[in-house]
Parts: sequence; C-alpha cells; structure tokens
Amino acid sequence: MQLSTQEQVDQAEKVLRLSWVIVFGVILFSVFTVTPLVERSTPEGWEWSAPILPLVVDVAVVISIRVDAIVSRLGGSTTGWPLALRVLTGGASVALNVGHSALKGDLVGALVHTAAPAVLIVVAEASLKWRKEIAAATARIEAERREQEDAQRREHREREDRARADREREQETRRLERERQERADRERRQEQLADREREREHAAQLAREEREHQARLEADREDRADARRREEQDREDRARKAEADRRDRERREQETARKAKETAQQAERERKAAEARRVTPAPVSAAVSTPRPAVSASVSTPAHETAHDADKPVKMTEADARQAVADAVREGRSQRQVATLTGWSTGWVAARFKELEEVPA
Repeated sequence: MQLSTQEQVDQAEKVLRLSWVIVFGVILFSVFTVTPLVERSTPEGWEWSAPILPLVVDVAVVISIRVDAIVSRLGGSTTGWPLALRVLTGGASVALNVGHSALKGDLVGALVHTAAPAVLIVVAEASLKWRKEIAAATARIEAERREQEDAQRREHREREDRARADREREQETRRLERERQERADRERRQEQLADREREREHAAQLAREEREHQARLEADREDRADARRREEQDREDRARKAEADRRDRERREQETARKAKETAQQAERERKAAEARRVTPAPVSAAVSTPRPAVSASVSTPAHETAHDADKPVKMTEADARQAVADAVREGRSQRQVATLTGWSTGWVAARFKELEEVPA
C-alpha cells in the first residue's frame, strides 16, 4: 500500500514504534539464555557480569540498524562498515544464543534459541526497510505539498494582482469622491463655525445675565443672612440682659429675705433672752424629803432653744456661698462641711460642686 497522506505516514510511524516491544522482549530472552553460557566461561567471583555481554550484543544490533535507518532517511550510504557491523552483531547474537545448546549437542535447543536473535535481526532489518519507505513517502508528500503551496501562492498572487487593480480603481474613485466631500465639508464647517460663533455670543450673553442675576440673588441672601444674624444677636443680647436682670433680682430678693430672716432671728433671740431673765427659780426647802423637779419644763425649754439658736450658723449670701464652694473645691473639703459653713442646703451645694466640675480646665 502506498502512503499518500501525512496522516497515513503518522499512523505508520506509530505502528512501527511497537517494534520496540519485540526488541525489548528478544533482548530480555537473550539475556536469560546467554547468561548461563557466559557464566561457565567467567572467572570465579565475576559471575555477576555475565548478563552484560548478551545485553551489549543485542543493543549493538538495534543501534546499528537504527542508525542505518536515520542515515538512509537523510540520503547517506548504509554499505561498507555499517553493513559489516550489522552482520557481526547479528552473527554474535545468534552464536551466543545457540552456544549453550550446541556445546551439549542439543540440535533442537539450538534451533529454538536461534528464533530470538533471528526475530531481532529480521525486525531490525524490516524496520530499516519500513523507515526507508516512510522517508520516501514523507519526501514525496512534502514535494507534493510544496507544489500545491506553490500553485496556491501563484493563484494567490494572481488574485492579489486583480484585487490590487480593483483597489487602485476604487481608490481613484474614492479620491475623487473624497475631494468632492472635502469641499462640501469645508463649506459646511464654515457655516457651522458661523453658527457656533453666533451661539457662543448668545450663550455668553445669557451667561452674563445669569451671573448678574445670581450675584443679585447672592447679595439678597447675604443681606437676609446679615439681618437674621443681627436679629439673633439682638435676641441673645436681650436674653442675656433679661437673665442678668433676673439673677440680680433674685439676688436682691434673697439678700432682702436673708436680712429679714436675720432680723427676725435676732429679735427672737433677744425676746427669748429677756423672758429667760424675767423667770426666777422657786426656793426649795431642805427639810422636805419628797423629791421635786429642780426646773420646770416651761422654764428650761426657752433657755435650751435660745442656746440652740445661738449655735445655728448664719446663712451666707449667694455670692459669698459660691465663693466658699469654689474655695472648698480647691482645698478639697466635703460638701457637708461647705453646707454647714454657708448655711445653704446640701442639694444646692452639690449642684454648685457639679457646675464647677463641669467647667473645662
């Protein structure tokens, strides 16, 4: 069968690669067959080297035929020394395989052991022939492919020449059309430039009017904002003034109340002192054995109250109390001590402590 396509050549190459299975099997069989023969002729202690000789001989057969195939594919000569190497390695392989049986006079064994090297030699020679055929087919297919490519290139050049002539005619036609279009475009651009100039002037006028309008609006907004700020400032000033007046009024009322209370307390203390001076204790007889109370409740109570009122602290003014709270905070005194000192309630003193603690340092 003639190989006519590259696909067939590739398939033949794949099948031919299977011949290496045969070569490997033959070499393995040859090693097992020849090793006992070589061991009989090997000095004692070197029996381990017996498998090397059959392996080298069979590999030399394969290499010689494989190299001949490569040289043949490249167009070189496979006669002379290459032929002598093939004959020598093939004969050595046959002799080694049949040597053991021949020494024992076993003709049948010699024929049986001839099969392995014969198959190796024939497969190698057949592979050489097949590879030559494949090489020839490949060269023929390559030549046909080059001829086909040359024909395609010529046809392609002819098509390109025709297309070039058509393109030149089309280019000339397009050039003329382009020149006409360019003239029309220039005229249209000039008209568009004039229209854009008029539009720019109109847009500039509108933008100028818009800016003036925005400036007026911004001025109005600023005026309104200033008015609002002034109104807010006036309200804040009035509120601060009202708060200051309220505080002054409260302070005056508290001062008036404090003075009135102090006056009342002083009058009450003077009245109780006068009553205590007017009361005289009743005489007590020493001969009376029945015990009697030394002082009546009506007499002792005013004196006790008078002494208690005398020990009660006077309430400071709010300003003095606030100053006393500030001093106490700096000195580290307790709120109860400040309340006792100022005469104000512990709740009021705690509120003033909290105000001073919230003030940032």
